[in-house]
Amino acid sequence: MAQIGRPPCDEAVILHGAQPTPCAQSARRWVLGAAIVGSSMAFVDGTVVNVALPAIQRDLSATAFDAQWVVEAYALFLAALLLVGGSLGDHYGRRRIFAYGVALFALASIGCALARDIHQLIVARSVQGVGAALLVPGSLALISANFPTDERGRAIGTWSGWTGITAALGPVLGGFLIDHYAWTWAFLINVPLAAIVLVLVALRVPESRGASARTPVDPLGALLATIALGGIVYAFIEAPIQGWSAIVVRCALAIGIVAASVFLVAERRMRSPMLPLGLFHNRNFAGTNLLTLLLYAALGGSLYFFPLNLIQVQGYRATAAGAALLPLIAIMFVGSRWAGTLADRLGPKKPLVIGPVIAACGFALFALPGVEQGAASYWSTFLPAVVLLGTGMTVTVAPLTTTVMNSVGPEQAGVASGINNAVSRVAALLAIAIFGVVLAWIFDSRLHQHLQQAGVAPQIAAQLAAQRDRLAGAEIPAGVDAAVAATLKGVVQESFVAGFRWVMLLAAALALLSAVAASIWIEGKPGASKTTRGT
Repeated sequence: MAQIGRPPCDEAVILHGAQPTPCAQSARRWVLGAAIVGSSMAFVDGTVVNVALPAIQRDLSATAFDAQWVVEAYALFLAALLLVGGSLGDHYGRRRIFAYGVALFALASIGCALARDIHQLIVARSVQGVGAALLVPGSLALISANFPTDERGRAIGTWSGWTGITAALGPVLGGFLIDHYAWTWAFLINVPLAAIVLVLVALRVPESRGASARTPVDPLGALLATIALGGIVYAFIEAPIQGWSAIVVRCALAIGIVAASVFLVAERRMRSPMLPLGLFHNRNFAGTNLLTLLLYAALGGSLYFFPLNLIQVQGYRATAAGAALLPLIAIMFVGSRWAGTLADRLGPKKPLVIGPVIAACGFALFALPGVEQGAASYWSTFLPAVVLLGTGMTVTVAPLTTTVMNSVGPEQAGVASGINNAVSRVAALLAIAIFGVVLAWIFDSRLHQHLQQAGVAPQIAAQLAAQRDRLAGAEIPAGVDAAVAATLKGVVQESFVAGFRWVMLLAAALALLSAVAASIWIEGKPGASKTTRGT
């Protein structure tokens, strides 16, 4: 089952063409348990932090753009190092690299909880991303290496179901901890889970290596990918604060673009690249990855700002905000099996066009609600959008995964799915930064306009405008009377909602573009076991 926060092909980041040697029957359940608990840490952490951001921003006196870095630092290293993490497991041992990833993730989680300022938290989140890049591909590589072919599908299905449950309940549990204790517990909950996994790995999980164990790892590719993504993301996050004319912003963008260009040249010439560009000669593979880039940019970028709207503007508690997407998860959980048959019955093109169109309608519905104030309005405002988005993603994800896997031969299945996974991570990483620029620009414009219309005293307006980098987290200046405070609060909230609407409409446009990409690029007939190969 695919779900929010999980890219479409996580369940296929397995071997690079290697044939596994199954372990004994008695050990398999322990392998499966370790893989489920380990990967659940990364999936839960990827969603629960969004719910914790308002509390983090408040307690650490951070700007909205600092809060973006809390998410982006983690996503940056996960996206850039994901393919290398899988290769390291094949090269040095899947159990070993998986255990290193779990241990590093746990230590970084402790570092997050102990952070006393936003910069310490961002550094700890970066280390968490490195740990996740080691454990995420390793979890399913362990399953594939230790289960025979006739049992592997059921094992991956079990893994998918349990991680789906944890990913759905994670934000709710995290919200409860934030509401009743502190945001630090959203990170500390990883520590006992990591301890359980490490004990299982040490005592019950056998070691294995892949067919790529003799091929060199691609450290240059990993370094260039990290610099490229880091430079581009830095420029887009810092531009609303420093301005596009700032030297540091321009230099970061230039470095990112140059590193990305060098990365593509290096990967084309390298004997064992982390990104085999030749796969993109396949029409279906190129089309599904373009669809993934656009649709998961819409999804990751928009759903980053959704909890901020719910908590800072609509007045939701963190627990309620964490539960807001549960209907979407439920729809995908129930409908994923049915959606998996669509590609065989209809061919891959129809569901990959229809699904994103439905999702686009869902994104557009998110743009309708104003400042409703309270979770009671959820049923008539945000729920229809959540249901429609969930339906669109359900129709899309399983056929997308199937098409990616069918577009290449079995010897390249692991690499192909790993690339698709990385593309979805990169899409969300870049979208959060770019959507943040759009929201900040609209927020600044509307804040200035609303303050003038409200006739707020220039001194008070200046104090509020000075906090524009906190967006909806801006605090009302001290000493104003209740009426003025209510006016200022309304101005901030309306300004944020105006920007949020543009973000959701931009997400809808990207989803529609992904449908157009599928209609142009995707080939294949109903009932075909393999999609048509490109040249």
